[in-house]
Amino acid sequence: MESFQLKRADNVEQALKLSQAQSAGQQGDTSVRFLAGGTTLIDLMKLGVEHPAQVLDIHRLPLDNVESHAGGGVAIGAMVRNSDLANHPLIKTHYPVLSEALLSGASAQLRNMATTGGNLLQRTRCIYFRDATTSCNKREPGTGCSAIGGYNRNLAILGTSDHCIASNPSDMSVAMTALEATIHTQGSEGKRSFAIDDFYLLPGKTPQRETVLNPGELITHVTLPASAPGNRGVYLKLRDRASYEFALASAAVVALVASGRIERIRIALGGVGVRPWRTHEAEAALLGRAASDEAFRAAAAAAVQGARPQSQNAFKVELVQRCIRHALKLATQTA
Repeated sequence: MESFQLKRADNVEQALKLSQAQSAGQQGDTSVRFLAGGTTLIDLMKLGVEHPAQVLDIHRLPLDNVESHAGGGVAIGAMVRNSDLANHPLIKTHYPVLSEALLSGASAQLRNMATTGGNLLQRTRCIYFRDATTSCNKREPGTGCSAIGGYNRNLAILGTSDHCIASNPSDMSVAMTALEATIHTQGSEGKRSFAIDDFYLLPGKTPQRETVLNPGELITHVTLPASAPGNRGVYLKLRDRASYEFALASAAVVALVASGRIERIRIALGGVGVRPWRTHEAEAALLGRAASDEAFRAAAAAAVQGARPQSQNAFKVELVQRCIRHALKLATQTA
């Protein structure tokens, strides 16, 4: 690990002031990194993937509350630990799909450290991104993508480009995508907010830029809209082993069924996309239809239109369809 300067901030204003002072005069990406739980950043620094000149410890920021907000819904502070969020009564009662997603991720020890903001910014587990001796456009733009034609079993089939096929590893973000979360930030341009579907960027020709965040911009909180009466949410994760493993394919489904027909449906996928993957095509195939296996099969087929499997992950095309169908069955079955 290379040497770096460590500073601490006690409030958002101080954190932004310190980060912007360090970023002044920098070209491109800033050399300051925010440290919350550290479950991703520290690993990448040890591996020589991240090289910050300054690490800004923000774990003391007062952003660790989960609260109901006016008009229904909930606000989740960026520093809320994954374990606390998964077990919070508001989340377990009104957003069980989010609780299930969080509890399916990592280990209990990591969930006790990892934060909401950090999870949203979790970096890919592509082995070439994490190996500084290999070519990776995400880590070092213009060097090529070793995963194309290399080991790509765990990587994306949706949203990929000729420059990057890395998959997004987050479970939490998949559930938040199905819940239509809004991400709130603060930076040099003031306060901003983004629908989660607009927060993540496709790799295109610039895979090194993963989100709309500007250098030194800080996630402050996330809001979830009020859960509609009768909504039912399910998170289903398929992986090589039962725990402490990233998804090969996952599906977050939030459904409202009335008189046997699907009145409202939201579906997001994990493990198969370069970002948490909202599948509007599958939703359109289901809306207004009877909750039946035939409808579920049509939706699953629609979800993988445009998939671009690689040499070792073509099995994900079928796997994610099975995941979608089973998640839909669980989310729409009568109590």
